[in-house]
Parts: sequence; structure tokens; C-alpha cells
Amino acid sequence: MIVKKILDTIDLNFSRADEYVEQISVMDLSKDPFEDIENIKTIDSFIYRFSKIQDMMGEKLFPAYLTALEEYSPSMPLIDILNKLEKFKIIDSENDWKYFRKLRNILTHEYPDNEDDLIQGIQEALIVYPKVKAIYQAIRNYLSKS
Repeated sequence: MIVKKILDTIDLNFSRADEYVEQISVMDLSKDPFEDIENIKTIDSFIYRFSKIQDMMGEKLFPAYLTALEEYSPSMPLIDILNKLEKFKIIDSENDWKYFRKLRNILTHEYPDNEDDLIQGIQEALIVYPKVKAIYQAIRNYLSKS
């Protein structure tokens, strides 16, 4: 039951994020996307969902997956969790997830003088988003069969 709730919550966040990805993909980010309030709302909403997905995966989904494999201990640090996910070929490298987290942190820290960094972060997030989704799908498929 807990696993289903985790999956349903992440599914909802991906569903909503997918809409924002489509909308951002047609924006011209080379022009100032922060001049249009609708662009700002879309970008902010994507950043929120992107962050929420990563938080849920790291805090809830990864432990649930490793618990199903009888490989989880509540005292495990994230690095050990990532190493196990790499061992089970869920992620290519622990460094991938670390990079996704770093990107998330860049996107969530708003500074008025870093619009170029934010735009570059959004572009990078659009590239890694399918990778995060693929990691989720691999775990979701396993947990749905368990």
C-alpha cells in the first residue's frame, strides 16, 4: 500500500511535469523567457515538479525498491543507496544522480543576477529529465510486479 502511494504520487508529478516540458520545449530560451509571466509560471512549475520527483525518488522510492530486494537498511547513507542502484543497473553511475541533484539545486536557488545560469540549468534539466524518468520506470516496473 505504501509503495502504491509512492508510485501514484510520482506518477502525478511526472504527468504534470511532462506538460511543462512540452511547453518549455517550444519557448525560445535564447530570448529572455522571464519577461513573460506565463513563461515564468511554466518554468517555475517545471522546476517545482522536477525537484519534487527527485525528492520523492531519493527519499521514498529508492528505499522502497531496495527494501523489496532486501538490500536496504534505514541507516544507509545516500551514497550507499546509489551504489546499490548502480549495482542493480538502475542507474548508470552514482555520479549521474549526484549531477541530477546538483542541477536541481541550481534550479531551486533563485538569484536575480544568475538568469544565464538558470536558463542553462533549465536546458540541462530538459536533457536529463528523460533519464530521471527512465530510472523511475525501471523501478516502477519492478515494484509493480512484486
